[in-house]
Amino acid sequence: MDELEFMRGRVYGADHEDAGPRHGRVYGELVAGPLDGLLLDVTGWSAHDLAEVVALRTEIGRYGPGGRALYASRQADGRLFDWCGDIP
Repeated sequence: MDELEFMRGRVYGADHEDAGPRHGRVYGELVAGPLDGLLLDVTGWSAHDLAEVVALRTEIGRYGPGGRALYASRQADGRLFDWCGDIP
């Protein structure tokens, strides 16, 4: 199994031992960029929250450790979040 296959279907920010989605939670999928295929827990997010660009910490982006990947919801329902770039 390669790294991309390992990460697909895992929840961003979850412990490695228990990184799968949980029943009763709502997830959006991160599309492209360094976090491609990870799920983002958006449970309880308002329409305003879903409309905002989110900066997610990642060590595998352009800026390495401490850098962030920017993602914006493609649709109002927050099902898909497209990568917008990286920031330090």
